[in-house]
Amino acid sequence: MKLGTFMMPLHPPGRQPWETYVEDREAILLADQLGYKEALVGEHVTDLAENVTSCMMFLASLAHETKQIVLGTGTVNMPNSHPAAIAAQVAMLDHLLKGRFIFGISPGGLMSDAEVFGNFRKDRNAIFLESINMVLDIWKGEAPYNLKGQFFEVTTGQTQIPDIGQGAIIKPYQKPHPPIVVTAVAPHSKGVTEAAKRGWTPISANFLLPEWVASHWPKYKEGRPDGKGEDWRVAKSIFVADDEKTAKEYGHGPKGPYWFYFKQLIRKLVGAGGRGNLFKLDQNEPDARITADTMTPKLVIAGTVNSVVEQILAFREKVGPFGTLYYPCHDWVDAKLARRSMQLMAEQVMPKVNAALKE
Repeated sequence: MKLGTFMMPLHPPGRQPWETYVEDREAILLADQLGYKEALVGEHVTDLAENVTSCMMFLASLAHETKQIVLGTGTVNMPNSHPAAIAAQVAMLDHLLKGRFIFGISPGGLMSDAEVFGNFRKDRNAIFLESINMVLDIWKGEAPYNLKGQFFEVTTGQTQIPDIGQGAIIKPYQKPHPPIVVTAVAPHSKGVTEAAKRGWTPISANFLLPEWVASHWPKYKEGRPDGKGEDWRVAKSIFVADDEKTAKEYGHGPKGPYWFYFKQLIRKLVGAGGRGNLFKLDQNEPDARITADTMTPKLVIAGTVNSVVEQILAFREKVGPFGTLYYPCHDWVDAKLARRSMQLMAEQVMPKVNAALKE
């Protein structure tokens, strides 16, 4: 099993962006030093808690400071930009990283972003599909472009000057394009099946009950019967500490970042987003029971090294044969504990997990 990391990122909205950007960059630089294989970063425009407004800008700031780690968009919210802009910016970032790049895409899940960009209550899945199809057509085709859809147009026929390069969009470093990954949130997601048919691979979200994560693998196999576990990435909130008391207090308690994370997320997904189904197996259970107090211990693996190893192995046994585990970076309430957890995860937990998987 490979180890990667993912960050939304999500911080208390009172913290200043200049401060949290430094922290988030430090987390990825540390991951690179510790041997994490991949790091994906999310983006939102209208959220003071999730204040990376462009994951591609953020990743570009790390392009020449990271050495080995593969960086990725987690995700580009396709309906919120023009496909020509996305195609050009992704290609540029792929060149900056010389192919050390993964292209994560989604329709976007933050409703205030949808509203500000004018696609709230529209069919964002349809916009998403048209957008990614146009991006791929731009990379596959040659200028002048003449792409017309229901939502977007990409043309340069009237203004192209071929001999000086005007009117053409650069193609990615990787051929024919960077690997494409999609986030999987919905239980028994049909989107996972459709993505698999196109050669895209899924990332199961870190805030899902194990039973819903387990539902993604069969749907992926429906779309790609020859798919292998190594294609599947699963995110899981984890905190590793040197002692059990610290692990439980920081990993599950109200003073730690994980409890804050789920309090914030539940307010967005359940209170404002109508997605209470993600947090309960019995759909008749009242949404009022979905709280940070009830969900954090269920959804965060916390403990000492050996305890976390056992919990990860039990989790994988339950959900299926995923090949990459994404360790989400949460707010560094205590920077020393946060760094130590990342270190223990890379240097002690994963070697023991992989040794057990070989038995």
